[in-house]
Order: sequence, then structure tokens, then C-alpha cells
Amino acid sequence: MSDESNPDRPSADEEFEATDAAFESQLDDEPDSETDASEQPETRDEEMERLRHTAAEAEKRVLMAQAEAENFRKRMRRDFEDQLKYAAVPMVGDLLEVRDNLLRALEAADQSDQSSSLKEGVAMVAKQLADTLTKYGVREIPAEGEVFDPNFHEAISQMPGDQPSGNVAHVALSGFMMHERVVRPSQVVVSTGPA
Repeated sequence: MSDESNPDRPSADEEFEATDAAFESQLDDEPDSETDASEQPETRDEEMERLRHTAAEAEKRVLMAQAEAENFRKRMRRDFEDQLKYAAVPMVGDLLEVRDNLLRALEAADQSDQSSSLKEGVAMVAKQLADTLTKYGVREIPAEGEVFDPNFHEAISQMPGDQPSGNVAHVALSGFMMHERVVRPSQVVVSTGPA
């Protein structure tokens, strides 16, 4: 319904003027928080200094927000790259079990010495698997004779031996790393020193 159909209702311009006048009278009634105790108005120099300070604070907040956003982007990019880099870790763990079985088959073929062609075939597969693992950044953790390190080795027992105390005397199961992350620790027997 338009304003022309209701003559008692004030026009939009009249409503605006009335609202504006009410707002100005309300401002006149409120004490000015910017004035000092002597009720002196702010000089132009003081106003310029206040505005400069406000602008500097706003610029500082903007720069801090930009830096925080850039740090967040970098952190997200780094996390994403790590996820891509280590996405194959479960697959590598499964492949290592296959490697272990191939090596066991080679040991069994060595002891029986009946079928040399089987031994050669399994040896070729084991070499191919080792090359594939190397291609994807998987490498064996050195353990034999090394100082025991719980970050890379898992002690399954201790026994006296030729190695100094605290060194790895025997490797029961080889451990592997992918890039810089341990996929499987080496299972080792730790030396307690000479008997």
C-alpha cells in the first residue's frame, strides 16, 4: 500500500527528518566522552593524532591477521604434503610381510638344495621386491652391532655376547623406514656384554 492511499501517515521524507531530529537530540543529551574535564572540544591537531593512532592500530591488526592467515596456509600445505608422502605406509607394511616370506623360502631352499631353479626364481622375486621398496623410499634400518635405540629397535630379549653391553647382538626381524618414518622397528636381541 502506498503513502498516497493513507493521508494520515507521514511521507518517507517526513519520517526520515523526524528520526534524524530525534537522533540529534539524543546525541545532545549524552555527555561527550571525548571532551576532557574542562569541556573543551578537541583541537584539529588532537583529532588528527587520535585518527592517526586509530589508523595505525587498525593497520597493525590487519597485518597480524594477514600473517596468521599465511601461517595457517603454510601449516595446511605442510600437513597435506606429509599426508601424501606417507600415504603408502600401510601398503609398505604389507609388502614387508611378503618380503619376509620370500626370504624364509630362500632359507628353506638353501637347506634342501633339491631345486636350484626354485631358489633362483625366488631370489629374483626377492631382488625385484627390494628394488621396488627402494624406489619408494623404503630402506632397512641398520641394527646388527649398532647401539640399541628404542626409536628404531624393539628388544625381544637380552643375552651375553661378543658385542658390548647395550649393543644389538642379533637381529630377529629386520626393521624398515619410509623416508624419515619408521614403518616397522627391528626386532633385536640386546647384548648384556661378554659372559
